[in-house]
Amino acid sequence: MKLNILGVVAGMATGALLGVLFAPDKGSKTRKKIKNKTSKLKKNLKDDFDNFLDTASKKYSSIVDKGEDILETEKIKEAVNSKN
Repeated sequence: MKLNILGVVAGMATGALLGVLFAPDKGSKTRKKIKNKTSKLKKNLKDDFDNFLDTASKKYSSIVDKGEDILETEKIKEAVNSKN
């Protein structure tokens, strides 16, 4: 998944850069367009990474919760077995 995201981002950046470079504008306009496209790409990448971290954090918390539940269940079983 990480490689797919990286490939998409690299493709978008390459396409945007080539599109701007081959546009028939003055240098100042071209530089401004590159700056704007780079800023948008940076924001999109940050948003995607934040979403990835949020998802990973939720999955980690879920795994920890399940592990704690299993541990608690085992402690209860040991307590019941030790009384018998």
